[in-house]
Amino acid sequence: MLDNTTGADAILVCLTEAELRQDVVLGQPQLDQALERMRAKGLFTGASGELEALPTHGLLPYAYVLVAGLGPATTRDTLRAAAVFAARKILALQFERLALKLPSGFDTRSAASALTEGLLLGTYRIEAYRKNEPARAELRQAVLLTEAAADAALLASAIAAAEAVAEGTNYARDLTNLPGNKLVPASIAEEAIKLAQHYGFAIEVLDEHEIAARGMGGLIAVGAGSVHPPRMITLRYTGDPDSADVLGLVGKGVTFDTGGISMKKPDGMEEMISDMGGAATLLGALHVVGQLKPKVNLVVVIPAAENMTSGTAYRPGDIVTMLSGHSVEVLNTDAEGRIILAEGITYAKAQGANRLIDVATLTGAILISFADIATGAVTNDDEFIKPFLQAAGAAGEKVWQLPNYPEYRAMLKSDVADIKNATSSDRWAGAITAGLFIGYFAEETPWIHLDTGGTAWLWSAKGIEPKGATGVMVRTLAAYLCSEQLT
Repeated sequence: MLDNTTGADAILVCLTEAELRQDVVLGQPQLDQALERMRAKGLFTGASGELEALPTHGLLPYAYVLVAGLGPATTRDTLRAAAVFAARKILALQFERLALKLPSGFDTRSAASALTEGLLLGTYRIEAYRKNEPARAELRQAVLLTEAAADAALLASAIAAAEAVAEGTNYARDLTNLPGNKLVPASIAEEAIKLAQHYGFAIEVLDEHEIAARGMGGLIAVGAGSVHPPRMITLRYTGDPDSADVLGLVGKGVTFDTGGISMKKPDGMEEMISDMGGAATLLGALHVVGQLKPKVNLVVVIPAAENMTSGTAYRPGDIVTMLSGHSVEVLNTDAEGRIILAEGITYAKAQGANRLIDVATLTGAILISFADIATGAVTNDDEFIKPFLQAAGAAGEKVWQLPNYPEYRAMLKSDVADIKNATSSDRWAGAITAGLFIGYFAEETPWIHLDTGGTAWLWSAKGIEPKGATGVMVRTLAAYLCSEQLT
């Protein structure tokens, strides 16, 4: 650690709680003593999430040593977090170059991957639109330092894969953070076309006339109140042409949600720029797939609409006929996401999908269950969801499965249609029944629903997640789809 041939401004050293208690930590007596004094006072205990920036005063060939806690043991999650906090600190100090000491006694490839991912996630910042925006500090170089002999090619591939995952997540964040006047349904379609052209995906975009002609009454209804008409976007990736297995991914693309006639309260409505977070997640995941090229077949469907109120908006009490031929009794126009997702599910099946995952900022009710900590999941196939939950654990994202009892499905029965889009006004089991509305259209096809209503957007930074859009579920989908490339 005494050498600094790369010219780094600072070095990151990650320590477990046990390592912090050793006599020699940083290899320089004065700095070790300063660190010990902080530990004795309880100012730095080595817990995960802690980070201290120690000025070296010329004692080391770096201006600062960043000491990050890893908790009781070194894990991918704690290394990722350490790198996120280190990146934020480096930007706050306005440094451009960082060295990272890989921890000893931990798989080098895994450590390099986690640190790379964390650094890129930690440098994320929301785009600003000020007239005179001051120049921002940028982390321009990061160098990984290892004590053990490591296979350079293996490390390079691990770093490249981690970069792809972090870039896909930050791309989803960028899309979700776009203001509603800068992202409308046609804009999502344009972004999907750019992505498809870049990676060679097949793509189809249906405009409002084609949507109506094909009988997608639900998508037409939800978009009817806006001057920005809906789009149905389908991308296809064929990574295993010899397999008949096709995974359908469906993402909610409501570019702004006023609630329609069942209008939301004005306080906090600006968050509704994030109601296309599910669509952004899938485009972010496709960014990863395009780089890592897993051996899977995907059909990705994004129903995009803007839910506005006007003289042409759909109303509570309307009966809408869906692409599947089923009728929906509309009781709440603010329960629009499930309607367009149902259209997307049906269309994905028509495109050959024999398994389905949908991602959506679907309900506020999920916040009542999980706050903004975890994503809720509903499925009709427990065996299907098991490897997905394992992927979420590997990616460091929290997903919790909700029950799917027949009594919940019965709550969606309508007196005048095949199904109603809302249950009682008291919102009992709101996150579950909202998911099961979508599941009704999945029918017997194995299906997972992910409600990111609490996790896709944060009012303030929390842990490793930034304020605003988080890009939640990009990392999990990457781990699920690209497991071979990421291990």
